[in-house]
Amino acid sequence: MKLPDFQDLILFEDDDFIVINKPPFLATLDERFGNAPNILRMARQYADDAQACHRLDKETSGALALAKNPEAYRHLSMQFENREVKKLYHAVAWGTHRFDNQLVDRSIETTTKGKARLAYKGKAAETYFTTLEQFARHTLVQCVPITGRMHQIRLHLMYLQAPIVGDVMYGGEDFYLSSLKKKFNVKEGEEEQPFIKRFALHAAKLVFSRLNGEEITVEAPYPKDFRVLVDTLRQYS
Repeated sequence: MKLPDFQDLILFEDDDFIVINKPPFLATLDERFGNAPNILRMARQYADDAQACHRLDKETSGALALAKNPEAYRHLSMQFENREVKKLYHAVAWGTHRFDNQLVDRSIETTTKGKARLAYKGKAAETYFTTLEQFARHTLVQCVPITGRMHQIRLHLMYLQAPIVGDVMYGGEDFYLSSLKKKFNVKEGEEEQPFIKRFALHAAKLVFSRLNGEEITVEAPYPKDFRVLVDTLRQYS
């Protein structure tokens, strides 16, 4: 993939913080293997002391906060630890669902190989879900995690039998345009590709306090793949 210009990703910046709209397929931090580019490396070419205050899964797009100095990093890290940061995500889920601020309170434990699962002996995990829009066979869901466990939103939506489109790890199948479009033809000798090549999860909003106590709200527009998926589902419903 062609690397974006870091400055083009910035949604908000002051002397202490940068909030970017993270593109999908870029890890937040160094991965265990290889030397692949990641958001933190790109940020440090822009601001020497940049630190990621939280992380988004590699496939997840959206609002990601970075601190430009150690004091700012401590300040925002404490807000995350004390659950004072408000995070709001949008997901496209399989099935038509009516969620009205529905709470899922199911503990999560990490397993080997970068996976997690619901488990009574895991760490407490809470997420609220609200239906934003229903389509023919899918739902656009607002997800507000209170805790920050690994793969929390994905697991909790699976628990609600509303797995995320493209999230094959947690029960969500890939979505193909041919399932909606009756006269959809694939070129001879080619195989139809999934409409979105990742799980459809986007961090749409982040709310936190600056060092002076002022509250900042940053909204992240959908990237092209997520926007086109939602528009297409609207068109065919």
